Amino acid sequence: MILALSAHSTLDARLVGEDRVRTEPMIPTREFLDGYGNRITRLVAPKGSLRLWSDCVAEVDGAPDPLVPDAEQHAIDAVADAHLTHLMASRYCDSDNLSDMAWATFGSTPPGWPRVQAICDFVHSEISFGYKFARSSKTASEVNREKTGVCRDFAHLAISLCRAMNIPSRYASGYLGDIGVPDSGPGDFCAWFEVYLGGRWFVFDARYNTRRIGRLPMVRGADASDVAMITSFGPYDLRLFRVWTDEVEGAPNDESLLEMLATRPESEPLVFPSSARVHR
Repeated sequence: MILALSAHSTLDARLVGEDRVRTEPMIPTREFLDGYGNRITRLVAPKGSLRLWSDCVAEVDGAPDPLVPDAEQHAIDAVADAHLTHLMASRYCDSDNLSDMAWATFGSTPPGWPRVQAICDFVHSEISFGYKFARSSKTASEVNREKTGVCRDFAHLAISLCRAMNIPSRYASGYLGDIGVPDSGPGDFCAWFEVYLGGRWFVFDARYNTRRIGRLPMVRGADASDVAMITSFGPYDLRLFRVWTDEVEGAPNDESLLEMLATRPESEPLVFPSSARVHR
């Protein structure tokens, strides 16, 4: 099995504890970085039941996603060689099939940040969210035609429209709690996308279309095909899947956090006192 279940190697946060995949029963694992900087775990699963989990604390600055309305769009001949691949169609982001529609819809918008925001507004308003709409083979053009999807479909359509408008864009996924937006539902893995403007990558989120606090990236790629959480070379039956990503008020010192990590049972998630202010 190949697992993409760890925080991204470029995560700008202080981690307390070990952000690694743990197994029950205990079996050998090996970690490596793929071409996108994703931390990938390899293992050979034994016959029978296998439990996988990871748990740690990430201390973040508490600021929302950056807002830079004057970030400029790069001319095609000024796009760095390394970012050209993020202008191309990919398995789920069939931007070539959406080019005419994209230019007809967004061709009159100001290039750069305003154009990306217009694409976000469009996807957010046009696509209806629902887990029942999930389909592993769903492409961006199908999302646009069916007007339904889950968070990864919102991201794929926005990425495809940006690429059709010559804006380098990539897929991202990670932890997203409800900090600042307590009515947004339970903590979960969530997909968003990133665009290259003004010499750097910026986060955009067509699913929620609002700046969020405490976003913790796990994986990046051209689209979801690059960052499957579990790739198995053999059949398996997923019996239970649970994600926790919670804010707790206060700020315990490193010693108390490490003591919690060291003394809790390996099979149990972290539990913090109500006076702590951390994100996990």
